[in-house]
Amino acid sequence: MRYAIQWLRSLIFSAQAYFAMVPIALIFLPWALIDRRGAFGAVHAWTGWIRWTASWMVGLKSEIRGPIPEGEVMIAAKHQSFFDIILICSALPRPKFIMKKQLLWAPIVGWYALRIGCVPVDRGRRGAAIKGMVEKVRANAVEPGQLIIFPQGTRVAAGVSMPYKVGVGVLYNELKAPVVPVACNVGVFWPRHAVYRKPGTAVIEFLPAIEPGLPIREFLATVEEVVETRSDALMAEAGFPALER
Repeated sequence: MRYAIQWLRSLIFSAQAYFAMVPIALIFLPWALIDRRGAFGAVHAWTGWIRWTASWMVGLKSEIRGPIPEGEVMIAAKHQSFFDIILICSALPRPKFIMKKQLLWAPIVGWYALRIGCVPVDRGRRGAAIKGMVEKVRANAVEPGQLIIFPQGTRVAAGVSMPYKVGVGVLYNELKAPVVPVACNVGVFWPRHAVYRKPGTAVIEFLPAIEPGLPIREFLATVEEVVETRSDALMAEAGFPALER
């Protein structure tokens, strides 16, 4: 019975979260049309709403750890569910994403994504996608912000291993920008492809920056080691079984 009640609460929470996009998008639209700060205001308002409602509707609190980057950096983040995106966007002053171009057709999300400077890419062809990603990121370099990329390329469930893709290494090498790794335990509480939200404290943690200049292979090994090790520690802190790697 307790599980069923929590599942129902989770369903209601998820529904209101998506419905809340509409009034927030409309309220900020006039400002967003004339100034990108309006678009970021909408992003921060909606992500703040989700964090607040999650805390009392389903008992899922959230915590941001580590120094929050404010300058021109890349963010290489562990991606376990939609909630880590929400937490990262709520914390960063000017977040923008490498995202699959199909999202441009999503109502509200597509237009606001372009307005904040997100970079759409076609992930269907790996080589062409990486080349196009670099070119589009360079073209957007005039827009200030923190560029978020998920090195594993997709959401990965808590406890599941997946290799880090070369795309983040290519961007690191080409853009000569510091990379801030981000660890999380979000998937323990908000699993992908599931309605149920588990009560607890979801954490994302900004880790020390990796400065430009490393060879791509060394960079990839470094970012994978720090993100996975710290994410495992955060998941263990949340009661998830210890992992062997």
